[in-house]
Amino acid sequence: MQAVILVGGEGTRLRPLTSTVPKPVVPLVDRPFISFMLEWLGKHGIDDVIMSCGFLATSVRNVLGDGSGLGIRLRFVEEPDPRGTAGALKFAEPMLDERFLMLNGDVLTDIDLSAQIAQHERTGAKATLSLVPVADPSAYGLVHLNEDRSVHDFVEKPSPDAIDTNLISAGAYVLQREILQLVPPDRNVSIEREVWPLLIGKGLYGFPSEGYWLDIGSPDRYLQGTFDIIEGNVQTAVVQRLGSDWLAIDDSAEIAGRVIPPAVIERGVRVAGGAHVGSLVVLGEDVSIGAGATVERAVILNGTQIGEGCRLRDCIVAAGCRIGARTSVTGGAVLGEGVTVGADNVIAHGARIFPGVALPDGAIKF
Repeated sequence: MQAVILVGGEGTRLRPLTSTVPKPVVPLVDRPFISFMLEWLGKHGIDDVIMSCGFLATSVRNVLGDGSGLGIRLRFVEEPDPRGTAGALKFAEPMLDERFLMLNGDVLTDIDLSAQIAQHERTGAKATLSLVPVADPSAYGLVHLNEDRSVHDFVEKPSPDAIDTNLISAGAYVLQREILQLVPPDRNVSIEREVWPLLIGKGLYGFPSEGYWLDIGSPDRYLQGTFDIIEGNVQTAVVQRLGSDWLAIDDSAEIAGRVIPPAVIERGVRVAGGAHVGSLVVLGEDVSIGAGATVERAVILNGTQIGEGCRLRDCIVAAGCRIGARTSVTGGAVLGEGVTVGADNVIAHGARIFPGVALPDGAIKF
C-alpha cells in the first residue's frame, strides 16, 4: 500500500534545531525523526512512500535515500510553492494509487493503521480519519462521530464549556483517490478546512484509536518524544536496543562517571570522572562530558563538548557546541548548531541561542 507524508513546512516552532537541518531529518534519539514514521508504516504493510517536500528538500533526500534500507520504496515531490495540505496532495496526484494513506510528518505515533485501513474497507469510506484522545482538546479541532463512526461535524478550537469529546484528528488519513476531484489545482487548499466539510454525510468516517500520539513540532515536545521513546511509552525499535536495563551504551564510549537509565550513549562519547549522566539523556556521537558535570533530562547532539562542573537539565544542545566550565543550561533552553558558550554563564527560561552564536565567559545570567 502507498502513503504520502507531508513534510513541506520549515519547522519554525522547532528552531534553532531546524535552522540548519530540515525537520524530517532532525535527530531524534538515534535516527532521523521521520525514520520512526517510516518504520511504523512498514509494520503496517506500507511499502511505497511519497515524501511531499518543500523547505531544504534536497537535504531530506540526501539523508533518507531511496528507502531501501528500510525495505520501502521512497520517492520525493517538491512543491514549487506552499499549497496547503490538500494542494500538496493534488500536486502529487499523478503518482497516487486508487487508495493511499496521507500523513502529517510532524507526528510520533504507534496507532494501529492496519485496523484503520480495515474499517475504511468495511465501511466503504472515501476518507477515514484517525482520531486520538487528548487531555486538553481546547487547542485542537474536535471531531464528533455518529454511531456508525461517520463524521457528524467539526468544532475548531472550542471554548471550555463547549468541549463534549476529547477526540482530535491524528493527522493520519486513509483516502480514495476520487476525493482529489474536490481539490482545485495549482493553489493553496486545506484538506481539513475545505475538503472534509464537503464530505460530511458523503463517505467521511473517523477511526478512534488509543495508541500513542504526539505532535513533535516544538522543543518541549521534542524532549517529551525523546523521553517517551527511551522509556518505552511509544512502540519503536529503540526499546530493543535499550534492553532490559534500559541503557544503550556503545562499546567505544569511555565512561568514567555515572550513567543512570534510561539513557542512550553513542559511539565515541566520553564521560569524565565525577560526572553524572541521566536519567532520560541522549548523548550523540563524540560528545564529551567534563569532570563533575551533571546532565539530566537532556539531548546533547554529535560532537558537543560540555565543560567541567556544568549543569544541564531539561535542555537541547545541537551538534558541534562548546559549553565552558560551570555553565548552567536548564529550563527548556535550546542551543543551535555550533554555538559556543563561555564559562560561568546561566541560560534558562526557554532561551534559544541560534547557530554560530558565541558568548564569552559570564556574558549571560538568564
